[in-house]
Amino acid sequence: MELPFTPRSPLWMVTRSPEVNELVCALQDARRHLGGGVASPLTLRFSRARLRAVRDAFRTSIRAGEAKLHRLATLLCERLTSGDVQLSSVVIGESVDQERFRLIQPVSEADLYAETDLELGNRLLQRVRMLDASGGWSSATLIANFVEYQPLQENPRHVHKLISRIKAEEELWNKVTDEIFRLDQRVARDKKLRPLSRYVKDVFGIKVVAGSVQAARELQQELADLRFEADELKRCDVPVEASTTRARLLEVKDYLSDPKRSGWAAIKTVVDWWDIPFEVQVQPLPNYLREREWLTRESHEAFRSRREAIRRAVAQDDRAFALTHALLRWLFREPAGVPVPALPSGVTVELVD
Repeated sequence: MELPFTPRSPLWMVTRSPEVNELVCALQDARRHLGGGVASPLTLRFSRARLRAVRDAFRTSIRAGEAKLHRLATLLCERLTSGDVQLSSVVIGESVDQERFRLIQPVSEADLYAETDLELGNRLLQRVRMLDASGGWSSATLIANFVEYQPLQENPRHVHKLISRIKAEEELWNKVTDEIFRLDQRVARDKKLRPLSRYVKDVFGIKVVAGSVQAARELQQELADLRFEADELKRCDVPVEASTTRARLLEVKDYLSDPKRSGWAAIKTVVDWWDIPFEVQVQPLPNYLREREWLTRESHEAFRSRREAIRRAVAQDDRAFALTHALLRWLFREPAGVPVPALPSGVTVELVD
C-alpha cells in the first residue's frame, strides 16, 4: 500500500507505522463521503482491537523518536559540559483559576526510556490537587512538559542547561486528522491562517541555554558542523553509522541579531541526525529566563494553544474537517454513553469487537 504521508510531514516524522498508515488510508478514502459530496451509502467499520493496535503503534513510534532525542541530548551534554548532569521532568500546569505553576521532579536515565516524556509529565501532575476559589479541590491541566539536563558543575562553554521537548501531542485523533487534511500545507497557503503559526515544522527539539550572547554564538559555531566519534556514540548506546556520526545541517535562523517582536531571541539550527530532523536552539540565559517567566508566544508552552486555534479556524470553514476530527476523537476515546457524532446522510459507523 502506498504511504499517504508526504515526506517530512508531521505524522511521517513521528511514525511510519503500518497500523497508523492503514487508518489514514481508510479515512482518506472516506473523506469525500464525510464531506457530503457522494450520495452512495457508506459504512465505516472499525475494530476495537485494530484501534488499540494503532494507539500502541503510535505510542511506540513516539517512544522510539524520543529515545533518539534523549541520546542526542546525552551526546551534547558530554560534548558541551562535563557530562555529569541531573535529569528532571518539568511540568507546566494550570489550575481551574488559570494560574500557572511549575513542578520539577528528578528522574533517572532508565525513566526516560521506560516512558514517554508526556507520561512522565502526567504522572507528576496527577499527584497534584488544587484548592480553587470556591474552596473545592480540582485537578490541574497540563500546559507543557519537557526534560531538563542540568550540569552539576561549571563548564568552559558556559552551558547553563539543556532541555529536550517533543511537539507531538498525545491526541492521536488530532495528528491523523491533520495528516488527512494536510493541515500544515493548508496553513502555509492560507493568508488568514498563516499568521497563527508555522505549524509543525520540527517535531523533536533541544534547547541549549548559554550564559551569554557571546557564549551562544560560540556554541552555534560548534553545532553548525556537529560530528561524533565512534567512542562517543558507543558510550551513549548509539550505533556507529553514517546517519549518527554527523548531524547534517538543514537550516539556521539567527534571532539573536533580529529578535522577534515579543523580544524572544535565540539561534535555531535544524539538523538531520539518525534519520530524524531535530531543531537545536541556542539561547542566552537572560532571554531564557524571560521566556520561562512570561511564557512568550514563541515559547513551547504556548504551542498547543496556537495549534488548537488553527484547528478551530479550519473547522469553522470546513465541515468535513470538523466531522472527521469529531469522529476520530470519539473512536479513540469511546467514552461510555457518548453517542457517535452526527454524520452526513448515508454514512454510518460500526464499532466491532
